Amino acid sequence: MKIAITGKGGVGKTTLSSLLAHLYAQQGRQVLAIDADPAGNLATALGFPSELAESITPIAEMNDLIYERTGAQPGQIGGWFRLNPRVDDIPERFSAEHRGVRLLQLGTVKGGGSGCMCPESALLRALVTHLLIGRREVVILDMEAGVEHLGRGTASAVDAFLIVVEPGKRSLDTARTIRDLAREIHVPRLYLVGNKVRNESDRQFIEAHSPDLPVLGFLSQSTEAIEADLRGQAAFDLAPALVEEARDILARLEHSVGITEAAGGF
Repeated sequence: MKIAITGKGGVGKTTLSSLLAHLYAQQGRQVLAIDADPAGNLATALGFPSELAESITPIAEMNDLIYERTGAQPGQIGGWFRLNPRVDDIPERFSAEHRGVRLLQLGTVKGGGSGCMCPESALLRALVTHLLIGRREVVILDMEAGVEHLGRGTASAVDAFLIVVEPGKRSLDTARTIRDLAREIHVPRLYLVGNKVRNESDRQFIEAHSPDLPVLGFLSQSTEAIEADLRGQAAFDLAPALVEEARDILARLEHSVGITEAAGGF
């Protein structure tokens, strides 16, 4: 499974990413979690010890590596550099592993806009392509609110594109924008996941205002998840009800894409 998760800032996409990563690791799968959000807090959500999390350097900040692989200095706009640099060794060399989940941070391309054609952008795009097409383990991509790391060539390799929303107009408006961007690059399967849901009224609101996408399920507003965040621990350890909701979402997802045995059926 290759899963990309996105949504408006603050809706809880990193929480969902961490829960799915731990669920797959619990099944004994090899799991590679990719932090592609500039906020970069997937390590905390996964419960990585602080010293281990701090040992991970975002790929976009590795100037020597960018120069070595592309032949150009980071920040260079225009000029000549390799568009298909070697990236196959990066996940093992520059990631960290904790409780069966390997974590890699992409970092942010500084300057030039999200669509800039610069050496660091070329390296990140090549790396994401390799992660989605050339890797055999479960890959979970925690993205910012958009599709910047995906192109037409890699979109078809995403088994599922999950847009996380909360009960609110702005969140659902953002979901519509993301849906349109994803469809432009031909992402094959788009789903909605509701988060921070307080009651049945919130569920009905999300379903009624869904941007023409199937709703996989809902994660409840959780004081345990808030407590986990305050402690710097994984919600997977402190919010059992949330874990079961995520397990149900995963079962529905795998059923939808034709994988029915891994998550215990639907």
